[in-house]
Amino acid sequence: MNKKFTKKDLSFWHNLYIPEIVKGLGLTWKAMRGPKQTMEYPEEKFIPTGSYRGRPVLAMEENGEERCVACGLCSRICPALAIEVQAAETEREKERYPVKFEINMLRCIFCGFCEDVCPEEAIVMSDKYELVFDNREDAIFGKDRLLTPVEQLKPRIEFLRKHK
Repeated sequence: MNKKFTKKDLSFWHNLYIPEIVKGLGLTWKAMRGPKQTMEYPEEKFIPTGSYRGRPVLAMEENGEERCVACGLCSRICPALAIEVQAAETEREKERYPVKFEINMLRCIFCGFCEDVCPEEAIVMSDKYELVFDNREDAIFGKDRLLTPVEQLKPRIEFLRKHK
């Protein structure tokens, strides 16, 4: 039985919303008295966990080779069209490698689709979050700025393997 409430059914105090206002002020007072969440950024750095999705990087093996096999799946799935890959053949075991691998960081939306689709775990969302550019050309990261040793990416790779 649904009983319809009318304005007559509510008390005088409920019509003035006094209980709700008091509850809201109490919640605000409690939050003001609680622990502070502010970080003094330049002096105090944020240390991300393995689940954090920072800027994408290319994983580089211990022998100096990149893991990427230039399949192009990352560039096809990127909703912002931020990734450009050009492949070439090689005599090595992998057969293909990226001659050109660029990510336009102004377009990247840090969605992680490229990381999800990569069959080789070659592109990984790192824990790096500081991005500053003086001009548009500096925002286009090539292989020279993207290649990162696998050792630095271990927390993220372990997180991905655990949650697949």
